[in-house]
Amino acid sequence: MLALTPSATAADSMFRANAEHTGVFDGGGIVQNNTELWRFKTSGAVSSSPAVSNSTVYVGSHDTYLYAIDAVTGKEKWRFRTNGIVSSSPAVSNSIVYVGSRDNYLYAVDAVTGKEKWRFKTEGAVYSSPSVSKGIVYVVSMDGFLYSIDAETGKEKWRFDKGNYVSSQSSPAVSNGVVYIGGGDKNLYAIEEMTGTEKWRFDIGGIYWPSSPAVSNGVVYIEGYNGYLYAIDALTGTEKWRFNEGSYYSSRASPAVSNGVLYVVGWDKNIYAIDMVTGTGMWRFDIGGGYKASSPAVSDGFIYIGSPDKNLYAIDAVTGKEKWRFKTGDSVSSSPAVSNGIVYFGSNDGYLYAVGGVPTSQVNTQTTSPTQTVATNTTANWVEFFQIWDRNNLTSVVLLVFVLLFGALVYDTYYKKKK
Repeated sequence: MLALTPSATAADSMFRANAEHTGVFDGGGIVQNNTELWRFKTSGAVSSSPAVSNSTVYVGSHDTYLYAIDAVTGKEKWRFRTNGIVSSSPAVSNSIVYVGSRDNYLYAVDAVTGKEKWRFKTEGAVYSSPSVSKGIVYVVSMDGFLYSIDAETGKEKWRFDKGNYVSSQSSPAVSNGVVYIGGGDKNLYAIEEMTGTEKWRFDIGGIYWPSSPAVSNGVVYIEGYNGYLYAIDALTGTEKWRFNEGSYYSSRASPAVSNGVLYVVGWDKNIYAIDMVTGTGMWRFDIGGGYKASSPAVSDGFIYIGSPDKNLYAIDAVTGKEKWRFKTGDSVSSSPAVSNGIVYFGSNDGYLYAVGGVPTSQVNTQTTSPTQTVATNTTANWVEFFQIWDRNNLTSVVLLVFVLLFGALVYDTYYKKKK
């Protein structure tokens, strides 16, 4: 039973494992097989990527809640309600959980009790996942700004206009006193951590916003929405190389960096292994879908990645061969987190999964908890209804238009009959 217990650590946990967003879970161990340990049901899609800290898994759901789940048993510890979809991935630092919501707020929640410590209001939805470094939280909002916020007080230190609201889904990476972020104007920005002053920008090109950047050994790696992965000198902002993924489009999944190799998902449904120095492809593996795939996670020689084909894949990082796969009930865009030989990830079927090792005696599918923490926001119920059903913004719009058109047709038919 000891082998199932994730190591308790005070280390920060966040999207892509660390502030540099390398996607490497040091000491996470090898997930030996695709045995389901438990699953936890929410009332909405789980596209948020889980963070594991002190034997607890933190994850957001489209049902508007942030959840704290026991990493071993899958039992709910607490839930915290926002007034919007939580697709932002939580960051945990100094026993505080930071997470964004599409209700325009960044929240700071006590990691143990689930009680709100503070909230910070932006002027747009917060899809982006926060990064925490040196007591500062960095987060992007749909209002077009990158914010620097005091992690303890929730007070703004500075904000940076990164160009166009559509850059909201690129999450900031922090390394050596510099914040790196993709902008909606198709630029990669390097910004001074302390002052918010721009150091340089690099024109990525493409038609939409780029992926979240990853930083390793003085190089920034980022995928543009143009079929290319770029390697940019972190100090000067000059291009070192670019890799053609074989399509005009890109998945916008964030790259992972480990042991001299870069792992990235292309639009063509392949995950690629690329030499970090030369930009040369080493191998590729078909995961059955590119767009809306998760970002890859790396732990002890294996890659874990979710796919639109509903599977989570475990792939040998050296050979590119499949080790195993695990089937869920819907697409998997939640990026996996690995801790003590267990991989945790969400699915758009509404479940958070724990896979690997020895199964527990029963599968947890609970939907309620005796201990709940609920935010005091007052969004109207009908707005929340459509938010819960929103899988990618388009679904809600189509549903709403259909309902309105059907209602108009029925009314028109009834009215004419009455006449």
